[in-house]
Amino acid sequence: MDNKVKKFSYVAMMEYKTNEKIKQSIERENKLYSRNNEVRSEFERDYTRILHSLAYRRLKHKTQVFFNTQNDHICTRMEHVAHVESVSYMIAKSLGLNTELTKAIAMGHDLGHAPFGHEGEYVIKKIVKEHLGKNFYHEKNGLRAVDKLDLLPNDKGSLTNLNLTYAVRDGIICHCGEVDENGIFPRDENIDLNTIKKPGQVQPFTWEGCVVKISDKIAYLGRDIEDALLLKVINQSDLQEMYELAHKYGQKTINNSVIINELVNDLIKNSSLKKGISFSNEKQNFINIIKQFNYDNIYNNKQFNYYKKYAHLVINSIFEELSNYYENENTIKNLEKNIDKRYRFLISDFKGWIIKYCDESIINTRDLKTSLNNKKIYGKLESEEIYKEAIIDFISGMTDSYAIKCFNDLISF
Repeated sequence: MDNKVKKFSYVAMMEYKTNEKIKQSIERENKLYSRNNEVRSEFERDYTRILHSLAYRRLKHKTQVFFNTQNDHICTRMEHVAHVESVSYMIAKSLGLNTELTKAIAMGHDLGHAPFGHEGEYVIKKIVKEHLGKNFYHEKNGLRAVDKLDLLPNDKGSLTNLNLTYAVRDGIICHCGEVDENGIFPRDENIDLNTIKKPGQVQPFTWEGCVVKISDKIAYLGRDIEDALLLKVINQSDLQEMYELAHKYGQKTINNSVIINELVNDLIKNSSLKKGISFSNEKQNFINIIKQFNYDNIYNNKQFNYYKKYAHLVINSIFEELSNYYENENTIKNLEKNIDKRYRFLISDFKGWIIKYCDESIINTRDLKTSLNNKKIYGKLESEEIYKEAIIDFISGMTDSYAIKCFNDLISF
């Protein structure tokens, strides 16, 4: 490790030990239960809480870029998260940052993704804008998932909210890696994360959050090319022009392993307290070349057109059907009344899901499979807007395969 990195490590770690920021970083909305034999740090507890969450488990059946449920070798959202965790850990370890916090942020950064990848997110964004007048994006939805939706059993067996530390929650909503920028610094102020309105509005609160944000970009660039080649969306001849441009920036070949290795080492070498988490100009230009190639040849490829139409059809159909059952405080009863009349499981599953977040006064507590001690974010379903928000929460948490299963339920007789 060179002197520049050592200096970054020493100052960064001393900063955490001596100022108020570390105290703010480990704050939770509520005190988390403790055990006498607990060996984990606060951030390690966050890591395992995310690992055990249902939202994390579903990532293995969510599209990263390519919708291909039959191919075991195509990158899923869960595999992407593993790549980001690996990359960010290497960087954080080399810079002397908190690897436990880094791993926890990386583990949770994509929990808010909808089914069908970014296209599914685009569909839901349109629905939310039209029906609720709000903005939907996966970073914000990830914060909603860990704050309000995903539940874990506590030491008494009751289901409770994840209740993560501020630093991890912040890293989730601030991880947007789509913005082209180089040399990022953590912000100074501890803000209400629910006031963030759009991706990239503010930088993460911690250096570790900044590392995960950059690692997100490093992790997907080369892997998307590998998957595109595997599925024959592109071929080796398509890469020729990019090879020629890459050679100008000292890049000898284009594959995921080489890209990750060179970008990680370049970032470690060039990052400092003065320059922030930063690539060299040479590697930043190389990143821009790959991103442009991927957009031109992969993400905007015409082969995605039918997939996009299908994602729209599936998500809009589910939303439209579930929207039909709103009856104020009698909505749960109305869902119950229609369970045996229509469809095999869609209404039943939705009812089973929504009752966990409604006030007990409007539900039959015999329907609950376990005791609950979570936020009742839908109250008594006082408005149709609240009910539609519940539908959005339900759909955005779906895997690709479950969304398809729900759609097939709608069209089966």
